[in-house]
Amino acid sequence: MSTRFRMGTNPWRLRLARPGLRWLLGLGLFLGLQASRSAAFYLPGLAPVNFCEASRETATCKSTVALFVNRLDSVESVLPYEYNTFDFCKDSEKRNPSENLGQVLFGERISSSPYKFPFNRTGTCVKVCVKSYDTANDDQEKKLAFLRKGIRLNYQHHWIIDNMPVIWCRNTGDGTKCCTPGFPIGCFITKSGESKHACLTHPEFNKSNIYFLFNHVDITITYHEDSGRNGGFARLVSARLEPQSYKHSGEGRLACNGPPMEIPEGRTEKFNVTYTYSVQFEENKSIKWASRWDYILDSMPHTNIQWLSIMNSFVIILFLSGMVAIIILRTLHRDIIRYNEMSSSEDAQEDFGWKLLHGDVFRPPRSRMLLSVFLGQGIQVLIMTFITLSLKGVKWKTNFLLTALLCPGIVFADLFFMNVILWVEGSSAAISFGTLIGILAMWCGISVPLTFVGAYFGAKKKFRFPVCTNQIPRHIPQQSFFTKPLFGIMVGGILPFGCVFIQLFLILNSIWSHQMYFMFGFLFLVFIILLITCSEAAVLLCYFYLCAEDYHWWWRAFFTSSFTAVYLLIYTVHYFFAKLQITGMASAILYFGYTMVMVLIFFLFTGTVGFFSCFWFIIKIYSVVKVD
Repeated sequence: MSTRFRMGTNPWRLRLARPGLRWLLGLGLFLGLQASRSAAFYLPGLAPVNFCEASRETATCKSTVALFVNRLDSVESVLPYEYNTFDFCKDSEKRNPSENLGQVLFGERISSSPYKFPFNRTGTCVKVCVKSYDTANDDQEKKLAFLRKGIRLNYQHHWIIDNMPVIWCRNTGDGTKCCTPGFPIGCFITKSGESKHACLTHPEFNKSNIYFLFNHVDITITYHEDSGRNGGFARLVSARLEPQSYKHSGEGRLACNGPPMEIPEGRTEKFNVTYTYSVQFEENKSIKWASRWDYILDSMPHTNIQWLSIMNSFVIILFLSGMVAIIILRTLHRDIIRYNEMSSSEDAQEDFGWKLLHGDVFRPPRSRMLLSVFLGQGIQVLIMTFITLSLKGVKWKTNFLLTALLCPGIVFADLFFMNVILWVEGSSAAISFGTLIGILAMWCGISVPLTFVGAYFGAKKKFRFPVCTNQIPRHIPQQSFFTKPLFGIMVGGILPFGCVFIQLFLILNSIWSHQMYFMFGFLFLVFIILLITCSEAAVLLCYFYLCAEDYHWWWRAFFTSSFTAVYLLIYTVHYFFAKLQITGMASAILYFGYTMVMVLIFFLFTGTVGFFSCFWFIIKIYSVVKVD
């Protein structure tokens, strides 16, 4: 709708012709004037924070750079731990930023630390705290044993400065530079003299059966200062560190050099561990605040493997699209014309091919209640809304209860069992009882009522099939090996999995190997390719079943594409044994517990896509055929 203007006596004044638009303009002007007098609101991490020296500190400019600590995790264990679970330096004024539900469920535990740096002031070998250990004391011996366990399993610190992860960069064996958003607690050398983890890059660590603790960090903070745009204040654009191990001789005069800090295996004499840091600030005029995350991605794998995945998927799509095009544009079109010509001719001829099934193709399948529940859950996964499919003859109230409780109940029971393991192990990923009650409240207060509404209106609306169903089921002829269900289901699941397995490898690396995933554009493209592949594979095999005069397509359409989840499960098992270094029964149970949730959701999602694609295809072809 266009807006009309009238010219007044002054040609530079425009008067709105409609009173409603004048009212909206006045409201917008009022809100604009009010906003000009109010302070701006920023989302954390999305708005820049200004820093300056202590002499120039104001309400909008900070003079102290605070360092926050997050949970510690390891590629050899699924169990994350809070920073304060280990015996590290603690902040006397501990502050925990508010965390969202996603951070709580994934075990994110961000808290303040005693590491605080005056802006643009260099600090050398600054003492943070001193920890004393006496193995004769049982409590201190437990803390020391837990610290050794963390070093042995290669647990990683995750520090945060100005909502940016602090990066540890190191040179690899092939001469390239590798940066990770975390650094290890320490490293150790086995009894046989084999260096583990970070000890490989420190030749001075050469004693057998010794743990080496990184009790010192060299931190480099880079900032950008633009006097013309932000009032001469500085904004942080990167933070890097280099962990070191020093055995400080005394607290009076600290010198960050000399032999490393050793923690021997077994009981030892009383000793102290002094934690220190050195910090320096560097100005960089080329890196802007808006692009400050680019340095984190410098050493990440480039997009070559992503393009390989896309090209692989496109080849499969072209193959399937060609097959479907041949069927629809040639074979199916020819069949429809021939069937309709035979129906209009005077000579009655017996039907053949897929037209024979017009009286049985919409016959309700066996276990239709379970199929209806799976499809209802799959639709909820697919579009995150309330849609419940009720098949003919299904009691809608029972369907509603099963849709609302069956699959979500299985997922909740699985997560609760794993949460018990996390509680026993003292992991930070353990969900509190209050959070569990909150999740149940959202489930019962939002998901269940919306599912009821969808089931109620779905039961009221009657769907009419294009052809009627015969009273007596038609006999299905003997099927060959290639038209039997198992063969088609296995073949139909391979093609969608072939489109996503490279992307799946990167996602599993992000989840279990703690690598950063940032190619969300590629992920969305692969998601679209997965939808197309599942649809085309289901339609293609469904047509073959109908041509073989087999009308039991309902479950086969669902299983044809949902069998991709079986290949997903097989691949995750291979990934666990071939790619991961996870040790311990608890970590293995957690890995496969979370994997089963992912496989179940993928099973419902892909099966629903395949079913509705085949359902739409059958509706279309039988609606254009003339049936007596």
